[in-house]
Amino acid sequence: MHIPPPGDPLPAPRSSSGSDVVFTADFASPAQWVAGRSWAYPDGGPENPGDDKLDHLVPDADYSRSGVFRARRRPDGRWNTGLLTTEGSRQGFMVRSGDVLQARVRLPRQIGAWPAIWTWRDGGQEIDVFEYHPDNPDLLEFSNHVRGAGDYYQDTAVRPGAWVDLRTEFGVRSVVWWVNGVRAFADTRGVGRDWRAHLIVNLSVSAGRYHPRPTAQTTEMSYEVRDLVVRRPSGARRPAAETTAETTAETTAETTAETSAGTGDGTGAEEDERRREEQRPV
Repeated sequence: MHIPPPGDPLPAPRSSSGSDVVFTADFASPAQWVAGRSWAYPDGGPENPGDDKLDHLVPDADYSRSGVFRARRRPDGRWNTGLLTTEGSRQGFMVRSGDVLQARVRLPRQIGAWPAIWTWRDGGQEIDVFEYHPDNPDLLEFSNHVRGAGDYYQDTAVRPGAWVDLRTEFGVRSVVWWVNGVRAFADTRGVGRDWRAHLIVNLSVSAGRYHPRPTAQTTEMSYEVRDLVVRRPSGARRPAAETTAETTAETTAETTAETSAGTGDGTGAEEDERRREEQRPV
């Protein structure tokens, strides 16, 4: 776990010169994003209790399309939750090796909230740009589920309700996470040369196994995402597989895309379980 020393100078992230913006998130765009379903959830959703989530995904625009991702308690004890993914959308955008994602997020305040920006494709390929749980108020979680690496980042600038600048470099040999201009963690594992995956932005609700459930008084929670962009090295060649997938997404029905996407657990599941069972810092 990285804890910046007091007064530690803030190194700037790598310059974005020599890269092109290939994706600028417009959460209101149905061409970019599909709302309320994902093949990262069993059968595409709407629920995923096996991952300790109380989520019940909904396509309602009020839960995600403004960039404010919401969760509201249901009478049955589950929570209607907002999720957007590029998987199955008309554009079918995927991040890939060498890309750099940047975003600003306003962290939630309520215990039980579980915000995340992450990637997914064909039952795995998961990289967590960040996860956050307000019961660990000054802690962000980073994970490379593709090659079994991860770390926690602790800083006083990370707190409920705070805005945080995130940057993740999906390197071939190392995934690198930056927080507010600080190089927070480099996993020295990377994603490999041919990695690619869809984006997911969502707010989940913890079911109590790893982090506390929401209090009985809590009926609604939210967090916000702004300025999400993906940059790619100038002149980088698009893999034929990605080009084919995106072309197929534009010319076939969404139901066909969903059927072909598949389900399953990602690589590194045993490592994920071990890390979850460890004592969380408080």
